[in-house]
Amino acid sequence: MNTNSQVSRWKPWIAGATDALSLMGGYVSVAVSFGVIALQSGFSVWETIAISVFIYAGASQFLFVAMVASGAPIWLVVVMTLLINARHVVYGPNIAPYLTNSRWWIPLLHGLTDQIFALAHTRLPQLSPSERIGWYSGAALLAWFSWIGGTALGAVAGGELINQWPLLGEVLPFALPALFLVLLAPKFNSLAWTISLVGTSLTALILKFSGYPNAAIPLAALCGTLLYYGVRTTPISKEQNHG
Repeated sequence: MNTNSQVSRWKPWIAGATDALSLMGGYVSVAVSFGVIALQSGFSVWETIAISVFIYAGASQFLFVAMVASGAPIWLVVVMTLLINARHVVYGPNIAPYLTNSRWWIPLLHGLTDQIFALAHTRLPQLSPSERIGWYSGAALLAWFSWIGGTALGAVAGGELINQWPLLGEVLPFALPALFLVLLAPKFNSLAWTISLVGTSLTALILKFSGYPNAAIPLAALCGTLLYYGVRTTPISKEQNHG
């Protein structure tokens, strides 16, 4: 009976980790890229790994490293990092109702990433309340450890890999944009999303090449948001939605 009880207890954890396996390819490749870039920006191996352990925020980590390396003031680094992670203000309340029956739900939200949110938002409603915290823990921890492991690999062996295969150094920086492009691609099926995403990209590029790289991300995001809601209110968009 004890053996069966233990197996039943760990079953949701195993199911969550299994569901999150599909994320590992993207996580590890992007994390390796981050490890290499952080090391090239002057961070030590342990500092690089610590960033992935404690910040664990994907795009924010790249921005954090780039801004610190460029000598940006700490207050601006903090503000920009918080702005990029502002989406978690939406993510958290949508996931919390499924996890609040556990005292561990607040620290476990450290593992809430874009991909885990998308996965959890689909799977958690399908599970019984007793299975949800285990499933989420298994999925989030696997993703977190794969990100930390990829960062460590990039920080420790990335330099040697690039020395042997120089082309790898040119390809790795595109791992993060490629991951987000895969997430965004399905959204190009509507007029509102297409216009807002194209407008966001163009705004970011214009600001970047105009000499305002630090302002490019938040202002482009704001522009995209305004475009989306602006287009959604047009008669053409309303006709598409009803159709």
